[in-house]
Amino acid sequence: MGRKIFISYKYADNDVENITDNPGLWYNCTVRNYVDVIEDTLKDKTDHIYKGESDGEDLSQLQDPTIWEKLKNRIYDSTLTIIMISKGMREKYKAEKHQWIPQEISYSLKEVSRKDKNGNPVTSKTNAIFAVILPDRSGSYSYFTYTQNCCSIGCTTYKSNSNLIFSIMSGNMFNHKNPDTDACNASQTIYHGDCSYMYCVKWSDFVGDMESYIDKAYEIQENQDNYNIQKEIE
Repeated sequence: MGRKIFISYKYADNDVENITDNPGLWYNCTVRNYVDVIEDTLKDKTDHIYKGESDGEDLSQLQDPTIWEKLKNRIYDSTLTIIMISKGMREKYKAEKHQWIPQEISYSLKEVSRKDKNGNPVTSKTNAIFAVILPDRSGSYSYFTYTQNCCSIGCTTYKSNSNLIFSIMSGNMFNHKNPDTDACNASQTIYHGDCSYMYCVKWSDFVGDMESYIDKAYEIQENQDNYNIQKEIE
């Protein structure tokens, strides 16, 4: 069954690996190029419906309140939010409440009540969500995730509390109410299973098997009562 999918991302961030047909013009590749790949896949290979802004659809000439109303309509009508993590996704000296990505995430997690055409109230459900980590310009993911050599297990670390991402994203990582954990040789906490409501996946893994990661997000959503979900922007 098709799902309605909204993608939240920093359109013009070009600190990403070049996946265009012009490998020498790295600065021409932005996060939007990655979204195009997802949109084309959803359109050509699945019956999912993409609810986000399409390439060539320019909202920049509109006033912010008008843009937000358009975005809210699309988010309200979606059931899954995919967040694209890129190196320049966050404007560090601008309050989160004034940036689009955290607003979009917050709205997609809230249960919003509206009236249908017959005047009856209809309340949206908390969206399923997950994040796709994009490779930086050098093709590396280490700006956000890396494997530590502190023990024989090889712990995978996410920089979930860094100022690279938004607090509403950090708040929905490792937020299972009763997580399955143990300690590695270096006494660091290791999380097992679906420990985050917003789980993360590398682009290199996601691009080859989008359907399974989409299904995983809905599986977690079905068990959302097991998580302390942060819905507000701090």
